[in-house]
Amino acid sequence: MKIEPTADDQAESVPSKPATFYRADTYRPEESVGWMMQRIVSEVGQEIERRLSDDGPTSPQWMPLFKLHLGEASTVAELARSCRLDAGAMTRLLDRLEAKGLCRRCRSTTDRRVVNVELTDEGRRCAQEIPAVLCLVQNEHLTGFSEAEWQQLKGFLRRIMNNAKAIQSRESNDENA
Repeated sequence: MKIEPTADDQAESVPSKPATFYRADTYRPEESVGWMMQRIVSEVGQEIERRLSDDGPTSPQWMPLFKLHLGEASTVAELARSCRLDAGAMTRLLDRLEAKGLCRRCRSTTDRRVVNVELTDEGRRCAQEIPAVLCLVQNEHLTGFSEAEWQQLKGFLRRIMNNAKAIQSRESNDENA
């Protein structure tokens, strides 16, 4: 029995041969998918920061707060990994969040090498506001898209992410060979 791939399966498959859409002799950064995605992330981040309360988290600060709130991380190391930051950058970011009274760090009682992070009451209140702001800002940036176009866009972005993972995996395998 042959099973036909679904649209989701096709969106997630990674071809072995790279596309040839870009050429060095005609390359323009503003026409680059990567440049456009970076601009969108920057613009959305600025708008999210603008919409969060004046004493609330900045654009880089809301992610660890929200991850703590969701229970996706509870230590400095987990937060750093989850937010894709090095330990030093996460420590500096947590310094600022602690200064705002949004979280606190405490050493593990079972392993002194582990530093746990927990939200304060103010941090929980602040983290609870984040999803509404994220939804508002992202929906504004998707003005004019139909539901089908939104789903298609997410499929395209998943395919790019899968390609990126495949490239990293190949490079990692090449380095280890």
